[in-house]
Amino acid sequence: MRHRAALVEKARLSIEEGSKSFAAASMLFDKTTRERVWLLYAWCRRCDDIADNQDMGGELGDQSNAASRLKSIRVLTRRAFDGLPTADVAFDAFGLVAQECGITPEMADDVISGFALDAKEWRPRNEGDLLQYCFHVAGAVGVMMALVMGVDKDDTETLDRACDLGLAFQLANIARDLVEDDAAGRCYLPMEWLAEEDIEPGQHTKPHHRTELADMASKLVLLMDTHTKAARLGAARLPFRSRWAILSAARIYSEIGYEVRRLRETAWDGRVYTSKAAKLRHVAAAFFEAIANTPRGPDEMPRWTRSQLAEKARSA
Repeated sequence: MRHRAALVEKARLSIEEGSKSFAAASMLFDKTTRERVWLLYAWCRRCDDIADNQDMGGELGDQSNAASRLKSIRVLTRRAFDGLPTADVAFDAFGLVAQECGITPEMADDVISGFALDAKEWRPRNEGDLLQYCFHVAGAVGVMMALVMGVDKDDTETLDRACDLGLAFQLANIARDLVEDDAAGRCYLPMEWLAEEDIEPGQHTKPHHRTELADMASKLVLLMDTHTKAARLGAARLPFRSRWAILSAARIYSEIGYEVRRLRETAWDGRVYTSKAAKLRHVAAAFFEAIANTPRGPDEMPRWTRSQLAEKARSA
């Protein structure tokens, strides 16, 4: 196993390059939690890059041999859990944080299953399928992140809310990247939604369907908003610094979704992002929100729960 300090430093560089939003929010954690967040992020980023044959979330590479890349992720992750060297810093980092925080192979498998869906060019048929995909690629990461922050593995309620935050992040990503994903041959909009809008397969990003695309993006953002509000209920149970960090990330990422909804048909003329000044405003607002610690949940809790999505994933 590599020296811990070296792994932490490599992981820090990974998050700074891969996600400025997460990097900024991570600085609000206490030192130990912050380092563990970096270690976990490094594995997530590396798995994503291997699966999509890309570098730090950049342009997708050749998508052939997807099954081989997926196998590599599984083999390296298994070696990491076994405490064996992997010759890859990110997987060694994951082995370390998994050992320190009680992350299980089953939790990692939940995440890897999301890459498997992309590898077989899977498409969601309905809203439940959409949320199942979001569970794999982000909700399950939220559960691991909760363990990193010290949440007990038996604290089902808090883990459920951590999953909600991951789902919300992914829904914001999907809304922002609808056109970009289509260019890469991917579509995460449920087939039922496309049929309701009377859109032909593969035509949803065409100019004459831009209004319908904006309507479906608004549906994604509405789901995002519900899960974000539910997640705030779980954040209330965290220590102050972790609560501040999570609320900051929730505000920053939610703003991406809200901006997509606000821009409607012009949302994909350029990439929606949160400026540095806006991030600072969200961090400041989250500070006072964390102090007050009186979250208001959604009018109705999310239709799809972590247990339902996990069960749906197992049966699939």
